[in-house]
Amino acid sequence: MRCPYCKKDSDKVIDSRAANEGEVVRRRRECTACKKRFTTYERVDEIPMFVVKKDQRREAYERQKVLAGVYKACEKRPVPLAVQDQVADELEATMREKFDREIPSRAIGEFIMQRLAKIDQVAYVRFASVYRDFQDVSHFMKELKFLLAKPK
Repeated sequence: MRCPYCKKDSDKVIDSRAANEGEVVRRRRECTACKKRFTTYERVDEIPMFVVKKDQRREAYERQKVLAGVYKACEKRPVPLAVQDQVADELEATMREKFDREIPSRAIGEFIMQRLAKIDQVAYVRFASVYRDFQDVSHFMKELKFLLAKPK
C-alpha cells in the first residue's frame, strides 16, 4: 500500500478489524518510511451493477451518485451522515438481493424516497421534487398531500 503522505511503498499493518457488518475490513497502517499512520478499507470486489435508465441506456452503478442525492436532500437537516450512508448500504443490499446485475433507475429512486420518508419528511420532499421532476406547484402540492395522508 502506498503511503498517502510520502508516497513510499512500505508500511505495516498495526490493527485490522471488520467494519460495516463484516462487509469491509478496516486496517490501520503505519508507513515505515515517514512513520505516519493512515487507514485503508478492503472490500470484496463485487460484480458490477448497471442502472437501466428511462430511455433504456445502461450505465454503471455509482454509489457516489446515490450518496450525492441523499446528502443534498438532507442538507441542513438533522439527519446524521451515518443514517444517510445507511440508505446507500440498504439500497445496495436490496439491489443485490432482488436484481441480477441490472436495476431500473425507477427502483433506485423509489427505494430512496421510501427511506427518506421514514427518516425526514423535508428531505423526502426535496428528493422527490428532483426525482419526480416537479414542473409546477400542483405537482409539489400533490406530493405533500400524499405525504400528509400517510400514517406515521
